[in-house]
This record gives sequence, structure tokens and C-alpha cells, in this order.
Amino acid sequence: MSNSNSNSDQITLGTYLFKRLNQKPVDVKNVFGVPGDFNLALLDHIDEVEGMKWVGSVNELNAGYSADGYSRVKNGFSASGSAIGAVITTFGVGELSAVNAIAGAYSEHIGLVHIVGIPSIEAQKQELLLHHTLGNGDFTVFQKISQFISETTAALSDINTACEEIDRVIESAFVNQRPTYLAFPSNLVNSKVPKSKLDKPLNLTPPPNNKQIQEEVLDTIIDLLAKSKSPVIIVDACCNRHNATYEASKLIELSNFRFAVTPMAKGSRDIDESDPRFIGCYVGDLSYPQVKDLVESSDLVLSLGAVLSDFNTGAFSYSLDTSKVVEFHSDYTKIKSAQYPKIRMKELLGKLVESPKLKEIVEKNEKPVIKTDEFEPVQLKDDETITQAWLWTNLGGWLKEGDVIITETGTSNFGIIQTKFPKNTIGISQVLWGSIGYSVGAAAGAVIAAEEVDKSRRVILFVGDGSLQLTVQELSTMVRHKNNIYIFVINNSGFTIERLIHGLHASYNDIQSWEHTDLLKLFKAENFESLRVNNVGEIKKLFADEEFSKNTKIRLVEVMMEMLDAPENLVKQAEKSSETNDG
Repeated sequence: MSNSNSNSDQITLGTYLFKRLNQKPVDVKNVFGVPGDFNLALLDHIDEVEGMKWVGSVNELNAGYSADGYSRVKNGFSASGSAIGAVITTFGVGELSAVNAIAGAYSEHIGLVHIVGIPSIEAQKQELLLHHTLGNGDFTVFQKISQFISETTAALSDINTACEEIDRVIESAFVNQRPTYLAFPSNLVNSKVPKSKLDKPLNLTPPPNNKQIQEEVLDTIIDLLAKSKSPVIIVDACCNRHNATYEASKLIELSNFRFAVTPMAKGSRDIDESDPRFIGCYVGDLSYPQVKDLVESSDLVLSLGAVLSDFNTGAFSYSLDTSKVVEFHSDYTKIKSAQYPKIRMKELLGKLVESPKLKEIVEKNEKPVIKTDEFEPVQLKDDETITQAWLWTNLGGWLKEGDVIITETGTSNFGIIQTKFPKNTIGISQVLWGSIGYSVGAAAGAVIAAEEVDKSRRVILFVGDGSLQLTVQELSTMVRHKNNIYIFVINNSGFTIERLIHGLHASYNDIQSWEHTDLLKLFKAENFESLRVNNVGEIKKLFADEEFSKNTKIRLVEVMMEMLDAPENLVKQAEKSSETNDG
């Protein structure tokens, strides 16, 4: 009897891992990855957790992209405002295949846990010449590689501390919104641990700001706002990644200040582009002239979560005097040239919007709404070829509230800046890391996350014909899971973004032409629709079709465009990138 009771009070370590990932607010319901002999026993335990599923991907790179996209969409829907994804690979060959995706998630502040099934502890001690190793007896080399692209790493080795290590890795991914790495030896998967350990809540709260320093910072900001006559707010990526968009939206609402977003912040949670105070997308010199003028002529800029990368700033062309910028970051605040470590953005913004002094400033400083022309639709005749300018400025009329929009590195990432998003739109792009092919894997994760919440919510992917060829296999995963998704393939005959940077007519920017409308049939989709649009009239007719607008099947639409047609800001960015590359 005592043995029976004892067994009921215990669970396997493998089950413990998945139950922890599944617990709210972490709430991972779908796990991505590829099976391999060192993780197979671990995968058996996913089905033991009610409400958790194994997705399975066609390769580890796409699995990593999918976990990234899943995390971003869950972040947009989560009641807590934060989320993570999970990806499982096998030792060596599997984990290294995922490294590019993990590095991208690290670069872009995306929370996920990379779980690696590794050989048993005994095999490691004996330094056995196992497959998937380098043949030198070193079983730690791949973890060492991952240390550079992970917030923290752990390799389980002691059942007595394993639960605490699992908790630490999950907590770090959630709080810091960066990937973490967990090496799970095959012999520990079925080892038993007390079930009661699950009762202790994970510590998912960021460290509090120092009250005294925060008060000093707050007073300084209030004083600057009181003296300012034309303040502007810029919402950037880390505001969204680190769960501060609610506070940002309250600041916009209470202050009535004009605000802009950056390319990386398009489609951020709580940031409403239909708000009359929204002036557009600020990309330095690549901004629309009126947007650039409104931002750069301001006497005070509140920068929320800035990521000052080349593609996010118009090749570092921000013309903002640091003496008039207050920077709010996930782990520090900067005012002019003074930096305040560990004064975190979310808490500080919360205190700012609660300050009674803010209301006094607003009443004195209210500004009239200014309508910019950034999103004015381009007009073309029905028989004309679809252009980038026409597509992106007219797309907003077809979008719906709640859409999830994924854009690929290239013309789509740059073009989507010209599209005005409806309320509650989630935008996904990889502006900083910029791995070509990212969007297809990310879309596979995004659509699964969206369907967890609401199967009627549309997920829309825009990917170039060149980028698609890198990761097209993930269409198979979407077909297998019967996901409803829109896939717009921009067919402009190769790598247009690369052509514009260098090698306009070089053969290395060419690709083999595919019959895109046969792809879903190739992957044996059942409920699908494949179309090709050749001119403006055909795509206008498609956007006006009520049945097409309903999220009822997987759809692939090939959009035919001229090879060298590109959004104007991409052309300018490519010129600047070419100059940078030439030194």
C-alpha cells in the first residue's frame, strides 16, 4: 500500500517538464521539433499532459522558426502579456540545425525554450564514440555554442536538482524574453520526482525597480514633459517583447501625444494604428517626409523599447538629438546622457501613467490631430501590373481587426510599412536578424497559436518566391495539421532585395521558377485553394470576394510582379546597405 501511495505522489521528470511548460501563465500547448533517438523517450511524455500536443516539423530550422512565431502570437493574445514557445531537437545534428532560428530569437528578444535530448550521463562519463558526436568524447561542446545565443543554459545531471534547473530555464525565457537551452539526458527522462514540486509557482515576475532611483527618474521625466511643447512617442520592438505595450497605450491615451512606430513594432499588442494620434512609421531618412518632420522637429521624444538596428532605423539615419530623447528599455532607462541601470520600462511607464502631474501637463499641452499621407492608396488601372506600391497601400482595405500578418525579409518587410493595420492586428517580421525563409516556419507556429484562441482569426503570410524556396517544406506541416492560412507568394523572379544591394542581374540572385499553384496539391492538401493574380483588376476582385475573405481553408495566392519593382524605402535602404558593405 505504501509503495502505491508513494508512486501516486511522483511523476517522471519528462512529465514534470511538460507540465511546467503547460502551466499558466506560461501556457505552452503546442511543442515544435523533430524526433531523434536521443529525444524519443522524452517525446512520449507530451501526451501525458492534458491539452498539450506535439506538432512536429519537417526540419529543426523550421521548428525553431515555428517556436518563434508561436511565441510572438501567444505574446499578443496572452492575458499576462508575455509568452514563450518550446522546441525539441536531438543532440548535435538536430540542435545545430536549429541554431540559426535560436540566434534569431535571441537577437529579436523572443522567449522560447530549446530542449535537447542528449546521451545518457553514463555514456557521457565513458566518453563513448557515439553517433552525432564530434568523435572526441566532448559532450559539452554544443551547449557551449548555445551559451552565446541563450539567456541561460542548463544540462541536467542530478535528479535531486533537476526540477529546479527546469524551472530556472523556463523562468529565464519568460522573464527575459530570450531563448534558453535545456540539455535533457535520456536516462533521466523516466526518473521520478515528487509531484508536489509542481505546486510551487514559477517566479515569472521581473525584479522590481529601485524605488528611490525610480522616483528621481520619474521626476526628471515629468519635468521634461512640463517644459516640452511638442512631445512625440516612438513605440519600438522591445516595448512589445517585454510586455509594456499596455502601459504605452495608456500613456498615449492619457497624454494625447502623437506617436509613431518603427518597422519592428508594426502590429504590436495594444498599439492602435487607427488612433487619430498615430502619425505613421518612423524609419529615419526612409520615413515619409511628414512623419520624419513631425518626429524630428519634436522637442522631446519618448522612445519606448528602441532597437537601433540598420533596417529598423533607415541605415542609422535617425536625426534625433540625444539631449531631447528619453529612452525606456527592458532593463535600463536613459535620459539625455544619463543612464539608470535596472530601471525597467514596464514598471516605470506604469508609474508615469499613474502620476497626477501627467494630467496637468496634458491639459496645458494638447495638440491638434495631424493626418499624414503615408497610407494613401496608390491608384492603378485594372489591366496594369500589380506594383509593390499598389499592393501595400491598398492591402489595408482588405485586412480585418485581429488579423495576424507575417512578412518575409525582403520586399514584404519593407512594403508592409505602407499598410495601415486595423485594431488588434499582430505583425510578425524579422527585421533585425533577417534570415531569409524565416516567415514560412514562423507562419506555421503563428497559425497554430492563433487557432488555440480563435479558429476564425486570419493568419496571412507574405513571402517572396526566393525566400519560399529556403523553407517551403513547412507548408507540409500546415497541411498535415489542416491549418487555415493565407499564403501570398510575391513572384518577382528571384532575390530582389539582394539584387538591389548588389548584383542587379547576377546569376547568384536568380532562382529556378516553380509552379507555385501546384504546391498545395504536391503536399496533398484537401481543403485548399490555389490562385494566381496577374494584374490589379484580378487582385481587386479577390479582395472584394466575401468567400475569399472567410478563414475556411488553406489558400495560396501567387502575385505576379516585375522583377526589380520594390518599395521605395527598400530601394533607399539597399543603396545605404551597399555603401556600408563597400566600407
